[in-house]
Amino acid sequence: QPTSHPLQAATTLDDIHGYAWPDPDWIGSSHIRSEALKFSDRYAILGGEWSPFWHDAIDLMGMDTLMLNMYDAPELVDALFAHLVDYYATASERIFAEAGDLIDIFFIGNDFGSQNGPLLGEALFRRFLIPPLKRLIDLGHDYQLKVLLHCCGGFAPLIPALIEAGLDGLQALQPNCRGMEPSGLKSAFGDKLVLIGAINTQLMIEGTPDAVRA
Repeated sequence: QPTSHPLQAATTLDDIHGYAWPDPDWIGSSHIRSEALKFSDRYAILGGEWSPFWHDAIDLMGMDTLMLNMYDAPELVDALFAHLVDYYATASERIFAEAGDLIDIFFIGNDFGSQNGPLLGEALFRRFLIPPLKRLIDLGHDYQLKVLLHCCGGFAPLIPALIEAGLDGLQALQPNCRGMEPSGLKSAFGDKLVLIGAINTQLMIEGTPDAVRA
């Protein structure tokens, strides 16, 4: 977990561009092919970078500052997401170049929901988060991969935008969060993308064995 938010005081594009961004060259992918070959005849293979650019942006700028900047300095938010997705997209491309023919699913993860609904409204989501998400989705499709998004919380109002961006599946749906009843999601979206999960994972983490059995 972050001990500080190093870009919380950023006020200019130079502040964003001048940050010590990681280099994709630090990530080795030469082992990916041999690992995938071990299981490719038995299982669907998930691959690519997890790409949690939303979480990284919160860690770097702080959630409150990030949200305020969406209104006050949108160019800073765009630049922040661009640097993060540049890194993840390049790293994933290298993985796919190494073993894309053995990988079935590009699996990415960003949590956009709380217990009671999305962490931000649909207009802000479409403005700031759909473009970087679509960039990753398009990357997966360029390599003929299905793209699966892990997303926790209640985010049902955002699902239409994800479908429009070309997402193939959603994973770890939490039925205890607002708007995430499995039957409702299936009726509304089940013919447009794959829905995976519908288990109350919080109960499994926080509950007793008897409660989980029940």
